[in-house]
Amino acid sequence: MTTVTTRTVAYPADGLTMIGHLALPAGADRRPAVLVGPEGPGLNDFQRRRADALAELGYVALAFDINGGRWFTDPEEMLAHTTPLLADPDRMRGIGHAALDVLRAEPRTDPDRIAAVGYGTGGAIGLELGRDGVDLRAIGTINALTTGRPGEAARIRCPVWAGVGSEDPIMPPAQRDAFTAEMQAAGVDWRLVVYGGALHAFHHPPVDHTVRPGVGYHPRHAQRAWHDIVDLLAECLPVTE
Repeated sequence: MTTVTTRTVAYPADGLTMIGHLALPAGADRRPAVLVGPEGPGLNDFQRRRADALAELGYVALAFDINGGRWFTDPEEMLAHTTPLLADPDRMRGIGHAALDVLRAEPRTDPDRIAAVGYGTGGAIGLELGRDGVDLRAIGTINALTTGRPGEAARIRCPVWAGVGSEDPIMPPAQRDAFTAEMQAAGVDWRLVVYGGALHAFHHPPVDHTVRPGVGYHPRHAQRAWHDIVDLLAECLPVTE
């Protein structure tokens, strides 16, 4: 197994002190890099392990924070925090840019080869970076079919891949249609994968205290979605030794 080095990074964003997780591949050369955005409850070991797995594949990976180091255990408290955030593109962009600055400041990062991968709220932040014209090589999202301000999707300069569960009540067919219509009208190179029978957060192993209706783990599709993201990165952001 490739040796991976990890460290915690603290940085300011959204009036909070964010606590991110940086994972570095073996070696000392510059590598392509990936922002990894968490879902609404916050950054936990699941996303940290995703960053570590990307580092094993040769990427510099930063699992960024959205809640100032907090993991919300109460779904209502989480919604009270994330709902206003998701309605404010400028706040999302601020959180994304702060994480991007940390990633770019890492000497191992090739600043011209960066992608954003995100889940739920973290995926919405990745999309907003694209709508803000950030030079990304790819944007990959799961459960994040958010639409932006009119016309701004035309600023997206890279392929966009999106995954969603067919039975996700938070991202229903009408939301899928709005997202794909926005991407198509903007001339974005986009793909949408609908995972049959999957609910919201199908990618995330069960967490008892955050269970709510419409949310559920689907281990087979979770593995497929991860492979789809890895394939997106291999296509758009290949690691060259």
